Amino acid sequence: MLSYQHGFHAGNFADVHKHLTLQLLLNALNKKAKPWSYLETHSGRGLYDLSSEQAQKTGEFRDGVAKLWGQKQPEAVQQYLSVIAEVSQSDQLLHYPGSPTLTALNTRELDQIHLMELHPQEVKELKRNMRLFANVGVHHRDGYEGVLSLLPPKPNRGLLLIDPAYEVKEEYQQVASFVGEAMKRWPNGQIAVWYPLLAANRHENMLKAMVRQLPDVGVLDSQFIVAEPKERGMYGSGMLLINPPWQFDQQLEELLPGVLAQLNAEAPEMTLRWLKQAP
Repeated sequence: MLSYQHGFHAGNFADVHKHLTLQLLLNALNKKAKPWSYLETHSGRGLYDLSSEQAQKTGEFRDGVAKLWGQKQPEAVQQYLSVIAEVSQSDQLLHYPGSPTLTALNTRELDQIHLMELHPQEVKELKRNMRLFANVGVHHRDGYEGVLSLLPPKPNRGLLLIDPAYEVKEEYQQVASFVGEAMKRWPNGQIAVWYPLLAANRHENMLKAMVRQLPDVGVLDSQFIVAEPKERGMYGSGMLLINPPWQFDQQLEELLPGVLAQLNAEAPEMTLRWLKQAP
């Protein structure tokens, strides 16, 4: 369960999908002056060196964020790329921010961030990478247990990101059960669940299980597909959004197809569907 290392995959097409969606969610939170809370179950190290042995071994970022780099982009994409440029401290693509760093660089003074990470080496690096942010708390503990212990958070408005590695098939059911409990404790919170699109399609039962147990809230599913289903590896990326901001589907519809087109993917497709409508 602790073998996953995101350094091999930082900046790939799934990160592009997840982090552009996250950028839009943060923009929506920042439209109001009232402070917000951000919680994450599986934070990783928060910042990745794209010249590292891990990143260079797979080169996945070259078919992801590198395709967007240096091109004229819509405002939200440019905001995302500006954060990458800030952590790279260069006009070259040198480092990639994980969700914690992307969020921290979008916060205001009173916003609060709570990051969970169980992997010993990853949490050590996460603490080091977050040390300059006074409003960030790093917790070396199980992500599900740690987040539930903090719900409802203060401030009470905000976002929870759930993005495990899904290394074992039981994780899908664990995520579904966790989301149900999290919504009971924080009914007005926004929840974003990242999941991989794999040939086994285990995500389908997870989505159904979540929708069944959720109250009457909006549930929006975004899928970012780059290839035909294959025996090994991801063919796409999914983001399930619970309690999304008003007209968030329109924002994704306007943004993601153009981004996907830039990746020159083998079989590009973007799907967006409401699994549940808010009353």
